[in-house]
Amino acid sequence: MGVLGMGGLFFRAQDPDALNAWYREHLGIGAGCVAEDSGGEPNEWVWQTLGGPMVFAPFKATTDYFAADKQFMINLRVRDLEGMLEQLNAAGIAVLTKPEWDSPEVGKFARIHDPEGNAIELWEPAA
Repeated sequence: MGVLGMGGLFFRAQDPDALNAWYREHLGIGAGCVAEDSGGEPNEWVWQTLGGPMVFAPFKATTDYFAADKQFMINLRVRDLEGMLEQLNAAGIAVLTKPEWDSPEVGKFARIHDPEGNAIELWEPAA
């Protein structure tokens, strides 16, 4: 008997409907979305994801890895980080990359923010 995986992520938003639409449009995630190769079927309540590694890590309250006024940062696994960054740039979404974030052992990283200022880390795991 043990935990099988993450079952959801719930957070407050000033405009939940607009934020849901933004995540669906720009990242393809949220209720009703199906990740490529997941084998899932659309469902109005859940986002069908592809299994894989997930980091669960509380950070010190004083971390500077993400904004001090935010309690969390979402990290999303992606298959083609460069392709996703092209789409985000084309949509006018600011993308931040830093060479020191990338590592041959761990993978490549980029950071964006949703319309309410929540940090979203995009991670393409190492092959």
